[in-house]
Amino acid sequence: MKTILYVVWAVFFLCAAAAFMVTTRKARTRDQQAATWPRIQATVTGHVGGWTNGGGGSTRNRRYFATYQFTDPAGTVVAGKSDVSKAAAPIQGSFIEVSYNPADPKQSFQNAGQTKLLVGCLLPLFAAFAVASLYLISVFPA
Repeated sequence: MKTILYVVWAVFFLCAAAAFMVTTRKARTRDQQAATWPRIQATVTGHVGGWTNGGGGSTRNRRYFATYQFTDPAGTVVAGKSDVSKAAAPIQGSFIEVSYNPADPKQSFQNAGQTKLLVGCLLPLFAAFAVASLYLISVFPA
């Protein structure tokens, strides 16, 4: 029985570690792009609604993703959609900071440091959970 618990623990730990690595790499790639791409103030033109997944037995909550537009240096109006969700609908006409690819201005994203903060907060909690669950498995009767 303990062997099965150790295997389940290892699979869970490896999956969670892989998810953290993917999220961290994605955030690092975006940060590197944001460091070289120009930043511009974009005007919020509206929003697209979405839902949280309701994971962990929680209820689903409504989330909002801003749609925006900005004018690139060539004078072309470029539209985009943020992948940063908010609990309240963004105010139309307000401004958000976006980074855009000068070679292809259609490739843009909203600048937000939430991913680093989230990973930085969840990593110690996950490590404590992993150690505690490993300890509980070790004291589990054979």
